[in-house]
Amino acid sequence: MTKIKIAPSILSANFSRMGEEIAKITENGADFIHLDVMDGSFVRNISFGPKLIKESRPYSKAVFDAHLMIVNPWNYIPQFADAGADIITVHYEACGDKLKETLKMIKDLGVKCGAVINPNTEVDKIANVIEDIDMLLLMSVYPGFGGQKFIPEVLPKIEQARKLIESTGKDIDLEIDGGITKENVRAVKDAGANVIVAGSTVFNEPDRASVIKYLREI
Repeated sequence: MTKIKIAPSILSANFSRMGEEIAKITENGADFIHLDVMDGSFVRNISFGPKLIKESRPYSKAVFDAHLMIVNPWNYIPQFADAGADIITVHYEACGDKLKETLKMIKDLGVKCGAVINPNTEVDKIANVIEDIDMLLLMSVYPGFGGQKFIPEVLPKIEQARKLIESTGKDIDLEIDGGITKENVRAVKDAGANVIVAGSTVFNEPDRASVIKYLREI
């Protein structure tokens, strides 16, 4: 059985106490720390860059999962690798025909790599790189802002992505990001996702450890 991993998104954390927030959420049971990097160009919002990641790295031994929502990500990948990211995911929509080359660049830096697709991008668009990645990330909202509602039409795509992963015979994580709640997490996991990104669902609760446990075990 594929291990379920919970990846709280720090986009919903208190940025004035980021180190403390990351330390506490790790103690509360987070497997991954999901780092939403937004540039104001690929998406209509700006979040943070490699400096925050580097300064946060000493606060946690959890996997640092850097999700790059930026144009021309190949120009910045070395900085994110140097900052301490354990896995770097890049968008098919940002890379186009340079996706395979970009993924190789990440791997050559000794970091795990992943491909991301938006809700309106078909899974078969990344079929040619599925053998190259450590994780496939499906967006269940359109990227750029936290707190959006889950798009249920993504569920069949999760099933399709899981079948594609299984066809490789490789241990590739399937991550889902966007609008995950206590109410829909079971459906998401039943469809085949095993890495669950949750921002406000975790950070807005006083007992975060219980929420993480619930998301993992339901």
